[in-house]
Amino acid sequence: MKTAIFIERDGILNLTKEVLKVQSIPSTLKDFKINEPAVPVFQHLKTLGFKLIVTTNQPGLSNGTLNRNEFDRMHELLRKSFPVDDILVCPHEAEDECGCRKPQTGLFTEAAFKHHLDLEHSYVVSDKWQDARAARAIGSTSLLLQSPWTGSGHHDFLLSSLQAIGGKIVQLQSRQITV
Repeated sequence: MKTAIFIERDGILNLTKEVLKVQSIPSTLKDFKINEPAVPVFQHLKTLGFKLIVTTNQPGLSNGTLNRNEFDRMHELLRKSFPVDDILVCPHEAEDECGCRKPQTGLFTEAAFKHHLDLEHSYVVSDKWQDARAARAIGSTSLLLQSPWTGSGHHDFLLSSLQAIGGKIVQLQSRQITV
């Protein structure tokens, strides 16, 4: 079984803005800006053999505020910028109560089945509490980037930079291998 790093898209791989204390995500390719400091971090982790799986809630697809063509173009740019193995998307709104909208675990279990992943030895990288809650539910280690959206719930590690997160994953993985 393979080890994965599940990566939240918005705020980790692409830049977001804060509008009225809410994270505002891009709805057009013009506004979709790659988080350049994240590129070498995830390129390095990929060279170490990790599967890189992007997971993202995108309710704009179902409520009509996000055009599917623009969305597809954004993910094309993501794939050109990062060595990701897969991008899994929940298009539902919170009111839909689906099993794939984080903090539910549907995207993670789908990826585990599809890519033969060992969830208990995998990692979740995000800046949001929903991903940390999902990580705990699937038995993975959560590494959160400090942000206004981390919340006060359980998380395994809260770090100040993506470089620190990458270093922590390498450190944790080396402990697993030597045990």
